[in-house]
Amino acid sequence: MEVPMIARRSSWTGGAVQERLRRLNLITTVPPLAIVGVLLLVLTARSWWHVVIQVIGLVAALATAERWTAGDYLRVARPSLVVTAVVWLAGALTDDTSAFFGLSVVGSFLIPPLPRHRLAALGGLAALIAALGTTNALVHDDRIGWRLFQFAAVPAAAMLFSTAFMFVSQRFFDLIAELEQSREREADLAVTRERVRFASDLHDIQGHTLHVVKLKVALAEKLLDREPDRAREELREVHDLVGETIVQTKELAYAQRRLNLSAELENAKNLFEAAGIHVRVTRESEVDAAAGELLGQVLRETTTNILRHAETRQVGITLTRRGIAIVNDGAPDTGPLELGGLAVLRQRLAEHGAELEVSHQGGRFRTAAAFPAPKEARR
Repeated sequence: MEVPMIARRSSWTGGAVQERLRRLNLITTVPPLAIVGVLLLVLTARSWWHVVIQVIGLVAALATAERWTAGDYLRVARPSLVVTAVVWLAGALTDDTSAFFGLSVVGSFLIPPLPRHRLAALGGLAALIAALGTTNALVHDDRIGWRLFQFAAVPAAAMLFSTAFMFVSQRFFDLIAELEQSREREADLAVTRERVRFASDLHDIQGHTLHVVKLKVALAEKLLDREPDRAREELREVHDLVGETIVQTKELAYAQRRLNLSAELENAKNLFEAAGIHVRVTRESEVDAAAGELLGQVLRETTTNILRHAETRQVGITLTRRGIAIVNDGAPDTGPLELGGLAVLRQRLAEHGAELEVSHQGGRFRTAAAFPAPKEARR
């Protein structure tokens, strides 16, 4: 369904889009109209009276053109229509063939934005121009046919031509406005995505640390009476972990944080062992450095999920050159999978051409991420 033109023009007002359109209008629309009006004045004015009335009509036309991309252009265009109609009547009575220029310009700006009955309005305005021009034949009784052609047919045809040009111009400006608005929306979307990414990374840091602190404090509480030295060691690790998290949070805030897969792997092993979970790590090859950071994020998120949700006894971690797979038992069968943070990671991996797969079968939960092999390696 076609959007009414008046609805599209409402998007011209306000903000940076209107400012761009106004600058474009001052470059592409106003100067040509001024040049044509001045040329007509120079070529056709035969007396000071003709100069006066043509200048008045030209000023009214340029005022309407200048306000065309502003929200209040109708406030200028409607009085200008009356002024230019009087100018054309005065020009027709004084034998000035170019005095219709202002009326045709103002009329062409008024008709395209109408939501309906544009053809009827165009026909009525053309008839008005022809009727005002016909008054020339009423005061001059020679060459009636030629005068009707000059003062009725030609101005009406010029009005139709200028209005058709304005339809094209308005559509062009509509497309420019849509393009500018699309750019603004893309910029807003980019900001939103960055905020979501930041929130996700902050959740990875803080959520992971809090779960680890909870486990270590619980362990220290159990060891406090039996093994106080080990309990103090656990509390020192909690202190160091909190300090490291503060540093990571600062690095995240200043876009300096990068995950190290080897460090994440060692951290995951320590966490699982502290929670009484047996860990088996299989390295089929060294991990590609380009994939290491994102695979480290997958390992960290999966480790947090296992510690939080599962009653795991065994975890297997397999590393390949461009992928990682984590399998754990003790996964409760609670219906459809709820990916949580893994859903955000899946989208992030997809942006880098990687895939994230999760599956749940027989009480075992498997998380696997893999980057495609480079084209050179596949040949």
